[in-house]
Amino acid sequence: MQVTFGVLGPVTAWDADGRTIGLKGPRHRAVLARLVLARGRVVPVARLVEDLWPEPPADGVGAVRTFVAALRRALEPERPPRTPARLLVTEGPGYALRTGTDGVDARRFESLVATAAGASAQDAAAALDEALSLWRGPAYAEYADEPWARAERARLHELRLHAVERQAEARLALGDAGRVVPDLDAHVTDHPWREDAWRLLALALYRTGRQGDALAVLRRARGLLVAQLGVDPGPALRGLEQDMLRQAPHLDPRPDPPRPAADSSAPHPDDPASVPDPADQVWARAAAAYDRSVPANARARLESTAGLLRSLAVTGGSGLQESRRHRVAAVEAAEALGDPELTARVIGSYDVPAVWTSVDDPGQTARIVAAAERTLHALPADGHDAARGALLATIAVECRGGSTPGGPARERARQAAAEAERIARRLDDPALLAHALNAQYMQAFERTGLAPRRAAIGTELIALATRHALAPYEILGHLVHVQALGALGEFGAADDHARAAEGLAERHEVPLVRVFTLWYRALRSAADETIPVAAADEECRTAAAALDGAGMPGMEHGLLPLALLCLRLARGLPVPQELLGEDLGPYAPWTRPLFLSTAGRRAEAARALTEAPDPPQDLLAEALWCLLARAALALGDRAAARRIRRHLAPASAELAGAGSGVLTMGPVAAQLAELDRALNSP
Repeated sequence: MQVTFGVLGPVTAWDADGRTIGLKGPRHRAVLARLVLARGRVVPVARLVEDLWPEPPADGVGAVRTFVAALRRALEPERPPRTPARLLVTEGPGYALRTGTDGVDARRFESLVATAAGASAQDAAAALDEALSLWRGPAYAEYADEPWARAERARLHELRLHAVERQAEARLALGDAGRVVPDLDAHVTDHPWREDAWRLLALALYRTGRQGDALAVLRRARGLLVAQLGVDPGPALRGLEQDMLRQAPHLDPRPDPPRPAADSSAPHPDDPASVPDPADQVWARAAAAYDRSVPANARARLESTAGLLRSLAVTGGSGLQESRRHRVAAVEAAEALGDPELTARVIGSYDVPAVWTSVDDPGQTARIVAAAERTLHALPADGHDAARGALLATIAVECRGGSTPGGPARERARQAAAEAERIARRLDDPALLAHALNAQYMQAFERTGLAPRRAAIGTELIALATRHALAPYEILGHLVHVQALGALGEFGAADDHARAAEGLAERHEVPLVRVFTLWYRALRSAADETIPVAAADEECRTAAAALDGAGMPGMEHGLLPLALLCLRLARGLPVPQELLGEDLGPYAPWTRPLFLSTAGRRAEAARALTEAPDPPQDLLAEALWCLLARAALALGDRAAARRIRRHLAPASAELAGAGSGVLTMGPVAAQLAELDRALNSP
């Protein structure tokens, strides 16, 4: 089986058909990443141990060998037993990964960049387009803080910046100045010390007839360099400014190759493959027209950016990550202008539907919520109800159920959701009401057993969104139903909603929906006891693979091992030994007592059970309470069993965890019965 590896983003692997290969936990992927980085050289086992753990465990060597064995099974599933591995090989004191240049996206990227260096403008642009398309996020994304990855990440990052600039240069040579302006503008904003990027942006503006803007860009570059670094621009920037002032003829070269004179956007008549995509043409022309017409410092640009980021967020992957990052920057830029009404519009326009109850970046979330609260207080007392409603809904969606139970922040979020809904209904504003209902959904987890309430929210969302053509919220309504009906065991109806969500997602190009429907299929397999555990296990791994590069770390971290654990417990199987060493991430406090008890470490298990906080008020609350119940029963802790039973009782009619649309621990009623037997025994 041909396997290719990706490190230009989250570390991943694909089979010959382009399907993602499940690589188990973060340390398995870290071993793979470390071997990819070695470029075929042997990495000693001792070095892998040092790189994986700041304080290596006693059996670190054994753990690495276990990781390697699991990786070999995943990468070469059809290799006969006791035959040598072909990809991940043992040599001398360690391991090496044997893969060609095209077997790793980073090496393919480097090869394409090198090819572009000596190519014509046409060929260079094509090569660089392909090279940059390989990036799914920051290189070695999960290992940004690891010393072993730092130098390589920096090298690849620098090479990518170089490729972006050479791509712009090639397009300029082809006469595509209008097309490169928006990309270069974003590039210099993110990397203001790259003089060549400023040069290319100014030249692109000049060639689109915007001489004044081009000169303004050069002045901006000079101001930044002098003010921040204390240096003058280099000769390239200084020379370009002088050439522009005298309108030097060489600044307007003929494109290479020349375009037809009749229509600068038309393809060559003898080259059908060069027919441009109409949507791309419209986008490029509209972006160029906007850039020409709207001044660089206009406030309208911030509002337009917020709308663009909203659309970018639903693409998933790096688009979602970039959207979140630039959203914070847009909000802070609006606040810096001292205009609370503008800031309210920028914050409120990012009404991206949310269905998972854990946030992906708590730091960014905190900054958005704080800005929304400040803006609420800064708005004039009279009027602006729609803006207030959007800010309140934003606060409630961002302060979602995955946070710690109780406390003033949670109560504030519930109040904000209720007030946003009241405002939206009073104004009869469908879009605002959809946003507010999403907020109410995110706050409908104050106790277990609330699936019927969430199902009612899903019903209203679908009806509202269908009437008013709010496709993203129609999709959300169906996904809410998938989760709520799954919790109630009504899988036939949940299946219908999953299919409806997939159909809408395909029609409206919302790829992230597939992540949730794949996990729902895994849940269905886990809940159906006629399906073998091995088959249900594979469904979970397939769903987890779809999360690689999806841009949702708040959902991804620890979810697969938790799902595999719940699958086996729901089927009456013991805790699998191979899961005891897995990274359960945010779910560790509620799995640790059971794991320690299974390992025979009863004193530690009892202490861990006592110290475990109440599970977060979110989609997985019932499953996590059931895990604590298993530990309490194993340890004979009656006090803990009584407390857990009290929290689980409202969900007696539900399947534990199935409200997540991801996993299940089986009927809550069965768990309650076990607790009752233990509590009523002598």
